[in-house]
Order: sequence, then C-alpha cells, then structure tokens
Amino acid sequence: MGSNTGVVVIGAGPYGLSVAAHLTKAGLKPRVFGRAMDTWRAFMPNGMVLKSEGFAMNLSDPDRAYPLEAFCAERGIPYRRTGWPVPVEVFAAYGEAFQKRFVPQLEDQDVVGVARRDGGFQITLRSGASLLASQVVLAMGIRAFARPAPVLAALPADRVTHSADQGDTEWFRGQRVAVLGGGASAMDVAAALHRRGAEAVAITHRAAVRFYPPNPLRDRMLSPLTPLGPGWKKQLCVKLPDLFHILPQRLRRHLVSTYLGPAPAWSVREIVEAHTDLRLCTEVMRAGMVGGRVALTLSGPEGVEVLLVDHVIAATGYEIDIDRLAILDAPLRAALRQAGADLALSSSFETRIPGLFMVGTPAATSFGPLLRFVCGTDFAARRTAGRVMRSQAFLDCETTRRERAGAVMPLFKA
Repeated sequence: MGSNTGVVVIGAGPYGLSVAAHLTKAGLKPRVFGRAMDTWRAFMPNGMVLKSEGFAMNLSDPDRAYPLEAFCAERGIPYRRTGWPVPVEVFAAYGEAFQKRFVPQLEDQDVVGVARRDGGFQITLRSGASLLASQVVLAMGIRAFARPAPVLAALPADRVTHSADQGDTEWFRGQRVAVLGGGASAMDVAAALHRRGAEAVAITHRAAVRFYPPNPLRDRMLSPLTPLGPGWKKQLCVKLPDLFHILPQRLRRHLVSTYLGPAPAWSVREIVEAHTDLRLCTEVMRAGMVGGRVALTLSGPEGVEVLLVDHVIAATGYEIDIDRLAILDAPLRAALRQAGADLALSSSFETRIPGLFMVGTPAATSFGPLLRFVCGTDFAARRTAGRVMRSQAFLDCETTRRERAGAVMPLFKA
C-alpha cells in the first residue's frame, strides 16, 4: 500500500514552497511533490513582466531572510523596491533558488490521486507508487481552474489553447493569432506574440482596456502603498484577511469577483496599443474551420464579420470549481462540494475535511484578494503551517500513547 508519512505538500509554486519551508524549519520533514515554479517557468508568456512591485514578490521563509531583494543581490541583478517591473524569468529563478535553500527535499514527481483512507489520505504518484499521509496541503496553483470558452468548443484541439497553457509563443512566428479577452492575461499574450513576430488580434466585449495603474502618482500621494498597490481598500485586504473571513459568504464572493480584477500592467500598454489589432465591444458568435484556417464570426460596432486566423488563445480567466481538481477522487470532491463554491475554509486554511488544506487562489473567497497574489504567501504559510504542526503533534502523541498502552492503533491499516 505504500509507506506512511506525516505531511504531504502538493505543488511547488510560491505557496507550496512557502508552506513547505515553514514546515521543514519546524522539523516536520514534509514530502513535497511538483516541479519548482513550473507555471512561472513554462506557462507564462515570454518576455512578460509582473504587475506587482518588487517588494510584493517575496516568498515566505520562517525568518523572512530571503526576499527577492536578497536573491537579486546574490546574482548581481539590479533591484528596486518600487518602479521596477519584475521580469518573470527573474522571479522564476528566485523561486528555484528559494526551493534549493529551504525545500531541498522537493520530489520532481506528479501526484495523480488523493483519496481518504483510515483517517488520513492515500497519495498516488504518476510512477504508480503510493504513500499514506496524515495531512495534505494542496498548493496546485491556478492552471487547473482555467475557464474554457464554450464558443470555441468545435475547433480542433491543435487550433485553440487557453492562456494558462501558453508559454513560449515562438512557434506562432509569422502567424495571425486571435486572443480572446481584455484582461491581464490577454494583453500579456498579445504583447508576447508581437515580440515573437506574430500578428495578434485581441477581441474583447469591453469598451476599453484599463491598464494598471491608471494614475500611479496621484494614487500614491493620496493613499498608502501596499503589496497590492496604492489604496485604503487594498490596505484592508492586506492587513485584515481575518476580517474578510468572517463576512457573509455572498458578500465575500461578490468582493472577490469584482475587486482588483485582471487589469493588464501599464508596462505592456505601448506594445498593445501600437502593435495589436484591438477589437473592442466585440463578441465571438461562432467558430469553425474554413480552408484550413480558423474562422471566427464576430459581432462588433461595425456589424458582423468573419475573421480568419491560424490559432485562437482563450484568455478567458479562471473559475474555482472543485470538479476540476482531478487528482482528488470522486468522494473527496463530493465532500468538498457540499461546502459550497467558496470551499468554506477554516481560519487555518483547512477544508471541511480534517487534515486537508488548500492555499493560494482557491482560498481567495475565504480570505480576500490577498490570496490571489504572491504577497499572500506569508499569511497563508504561517497560518497553515501553524495548524498543521499542532495537528501533527496531537497525532504523534496519540500514536505514542497507544503504543505505550500496548494497543497499537496505527493511523493507517495495511
């Protein structure tokens, strides 16, 4: 059935590495599975720069000893706390260095199954091996929750991708590519396509693309600067995630869906406005194939037209849906679904299933927009690790007590 272990962390992005760093420092020796910073290395548009300021891009180690600034100093990379658009390549390299320093036990293996078993969890790896864990932290990032565009369902799989799966755009060189969406992902992809010598056509129902920040000087003069940007509301999001946690569910959902939306960074505005065919107030009505090319029927200000392109990238956002967590078996997903769309996480990031934790973007509807950004790693890692450590100490004490009583009751039965 596999070996027994205490804690398993699934995912090696900013949240997974941060939680694992805290647990490792505490001596719990968690097993951690995934590829370090995989989403940031392999699935972000080439040449992309991040929207957050440099000081807001720190992963969390227990002593706060290794921020992005320290990494840049080591590598001789010019760093500024603010006013420096952080290249995604620099951030990915920082995350990998963080992993080597604080989570050296990372195992480059995929977890393909998680199921409840005898009070704990059975973890199945792609290799076929399995292990038993008393507690599991899910830190799988956002890619699993990519929202498809139903209007593109009839297109061949090799002619449409989601922006979540779009890394290097080199192979689009010389092609005409439609990008659906008007948010950050759409504009980052459009800019990357231009840099790689492709023609980008961005299609959005919006009347305008609102680049962030619209007026940074005024905002910074009139409101405090936070890791989420300048603003008093952002200050509340950063300082009081526990207050957000106790708000009514309906209000939490509304705030997360409407506040701090996916506005594209100011740094790509010039490229987009100068080199992208931007179709505003436009909807895709139908999609099909004509003469070996993708034919999109558009309805916009000029009426209905057919746009021929070589490929479509759907930058249509993300939707937290438990059923998309395919590594969880059906009974686990059903149990989580009963808690509602926001997962009803406890104040320690524990789901309604004892011992199963979830950090990162899926936790935003419980703790607010802070959890959608890297700057939320410190709060999540300290809160989650604290609860995991207390629970593990209790479990270990129970095992010791039973062993001393002469009636060994293992956490898991073979």
